Amino acid sequence: MAGARVTTETQRSMSGAIAPKVRPRVSVIVPLYNEQESVRPLYAAIVQSLGELGCPFEMVFVDDGSVDNTVEIVRDIARIDSRLKLVKFRRNYGQTPAMAAGIEYATGEVLVTMDGDLQNDPADIGALLEKIHEGYDIVVGWRFNRQDKLISRKLPSRIANWLIGKVTGVPIKDNGCSLKAFRAELIKEIPLYSEMHRFIPAMASIAGPKVAEIKVRHHARRYGQSKYGLSRIYKVLLDLMVIKTISTFASRPLRWFALLSLPLFILAGAAFVRIFIDLFTGHPEISMPIAGTGVVFLASAMVFLCSGALAELTYARGDIRDRDFLRLTQTVQGPHQSI
Repeated sequence: MAGARVTTETQRSMSGAIAPKVRPRVSVIVPLYNEQESVRPLYAAIVQSLGELGCPFEMVFVDDGSVDNTVEIVRDIARIDSRLKLVKFRRNYGQTPAMAAGIEYATGEVLVTMDGDLQNDPADIGALLEKIHEGYDIVVGWRFNRQDKLISRKLPSRIANWLIGKVTGVPIKDNGCSLKAFRAELIKEIPLYSEMHRFIPAMASIAGPKVAEIKVRHHARRYGQSKYGLSRIYKVLLDLMVIKTISTFASRPLRWFALLSLPLFILAGAAFVRIFIDLFTGHPEISMPIAGTGVVFLASAMVFLCSGALAELTYARGDIRDRDFLRLTQTVQGPHQSI
């Protein structure tokens, strides 16, 4: 997990029971930050929900540098239940790094992410898994009856979701809902950083996955205070620009930078044309402001082109490839295989 020092613990039962070797069908990933009151009821609700489904599962609780007793409580539970893993950060890094760490250490076939504040309902996990079973690669929860403040949470979220849908072309009604389900082979290949956890469907759109959105319950916060506010809006907008650039021009960055440089070349050309006209018409003085403006525009355009060339080189030698995304959802049919 880049950028973080992580320790992991998979506690065994106090009675000496060993964690099952069978790969779990479902991994539930929960980032935690100062949620000591919520941990035990959340654990109980997850166990009850998945126990009713009758499938093997595990839980990955990621402590994002809590300063209360969250870690101690998780450790106490893990000593009794070997299905619980604890991933502990040495300091607070944020929700996206916590999600990424949980995804890295999860071993299930289907990964379910959710918040640790009891606002998401584990009873909805079954509905998410049903959609995955129908053939979808990503299932997103929609908090249709959201229990949050209108001005500080609901209204900005609605505007952001509308904007994200328009920019990315992925019309999700509630990108901010952490309750989601993913096929492991897909989500483990999606790079996550900054505040990108809410843009996973948009990032994954490069691979052309099947995405579904279902209504889920949303409860009012029972303990503590929200860790988010209006200050995150600018981060979302910046990440949205990054997502649009990656999803549209990831495989051809030079074209993107060439488009950005085109207006600068036009302006520089216009400035130089004006200078040449003055020279050939016998104008006694050259306009230095116009000449300087032309040089600045030309230099800026060249910087964009050089940046595009570097981006092409980075893409050619880097870790992100179109083919790497495309193979995530492709199906290969052989003589003894069926689609």
